[in-house]
Amino acid sequence: MASKIEFVEFVCDQLSEAGSISYKKMFGEYGIYMDGKFIAAVCDNQFFVKITEAGRKVLPEPVEAEMYEGSNLAFLIENVENRDLLNNLLKATWSELPFPKPKKPKKR
Repeated sequence: MASKIEFVEFVCDQLSEAGSISYKKMFGEYGIYMDGKFIAAVCDNQFFVKITEAGRKVLPEPVEAEMYEGSNLAFLIENVENRDLLNNLLKATWSELPFPKPKKPKKR
């Protein structure tokens, strides 16, 4: 089941105080980026954040789950209404994640 764009936009709005938030459609679902780093995803209208040690310190009782069958585990965030918690979680998570490697130019 694909996620609804309204849910994706709501989640991104909730995260707006953490940094520059954008989303990109990926494989029928949505990847969420913060200040140039892939940090989270929305799959089946559920919000997932990459697992980091800093994120573990922010979440009172983290729930880990697969975003889709066979994926790496991520934090499943069931309460997307708590804006302060979400923004603190994303700031902490972002600080531990590397920037993506630059893409090599395509050969002609």
